[in-house]
Amino acid sequence: MVFKTSQGKLFGLFFGIVLLLFCMCASIIYGYTDTSWKMAYQTFTAYNGSNEHIIIQSIRLPRALIAAAVGASLGIAGTLMQALTKNPLASPGIFGINAGAGFFIVVAVSVFSVSSLQAFTWIAFLGAAVAAFTVYFIGSLGREGLTPMKLTLAGSAMAAMFSSFTQGLLVVDEMALDQVLFWLAGSIQGRKLETLSGVLPYLGIAWVGSLLLANKINVLTMGEDVAKGLGQRTGTVKLLIAAVVILLAGGSVAVAGPIGFIGIVIPHLTRSLVGIDHRWVIPYSGILGGVLLLLADISARYVVMPEEVPVGVMTALIGTPFFIYVARKGLGKG
Repeated sequence: MVFKTSQGKLFGLFFGIVLLLFCMCASIIYGYTDTSWKMAYQTFTAYNGSNEHIIIQSIRLPRALIAAAVGASLGIAGTLMQALTKNPLASPGIFGINAGAGFFIVVAVSVFSVSSLQAFTWIAFLGAAVAAFTVYFIGSLGREGLTPMKLTLAGSAMAAMFSSFTQGLLVVDEMALDQVLFWLAGSIQGRKLETLSGVLPYLGIAWVGSLLLANKINVLTMGEDVAKGLGQRTGTVKLLIAAVVILLAGGSVAVAGPIGFIGIVIPHLTRSLVGIDHRWVIPYSGILGGVLLLLADISARYVVMPEEVPVGVMTALIGTPFFIYVARKGLGKG
């Protein structure tokens, strides 16, 4: 643990916020179109309508804000899921929640010709909820009840099923394929600020809710019997955590598509910095999740310039080795 005292953790939190703001500024400045820090400053103080100023205000600024919000949401969602399930591999991507939300949106586009951003938000929430409760139900079956291994297997199965259904629909409907293919890879390219503003109230509620639940999560992680002995209504707490995860994951998918691995990497990184107290783990996870997605998005602009790699591909390149490491470490303990 790097930060052992409250003062150290507060300093780390302040440093993280500064780093997040710096990465947002870098996201606004760096890319195929050559701009500078001075030009970015002039865009907001002396706007002249030039091509560079238009790109900064209408494309890069919304992109930076979306990356920060989605990254923070996925980082917090992963933290809550790992605490709830006591599974180090738990995340919205691995447990099929992202895939469920994505599948429901593809159904809405290909079958019902839905194009409303507000409708996408609610459809993504519904898909995330269906996937989450289905995984929880399947993972609870059997004599042993709910176990981390069964949850992981159930989540992997649901993710594969929803992905297969999605691919099947897109093979049948080529027009829908053109509309959602880049989005399905996980991307924040070309997203408008209106896309974020439609889901931001729900994400904001989930961020605040996760912080309010932090103490209860600390008690719950001590063991369900201990939590009940301390008077906690564990069923209600679990339901509230699940609702927050659905808002975070569903809102993220509605904006940027199913971006994976942030929910796995960030909670482990955060706990290595501040320990297991979720009053610190949750805000750190939000900040570092935003930083990671911003850095992945900036990198995605340079891999095959002038074209761009979907940011979901970059997070997969970062997260896959980490996933293998955590999985091998868990199996070694078993």
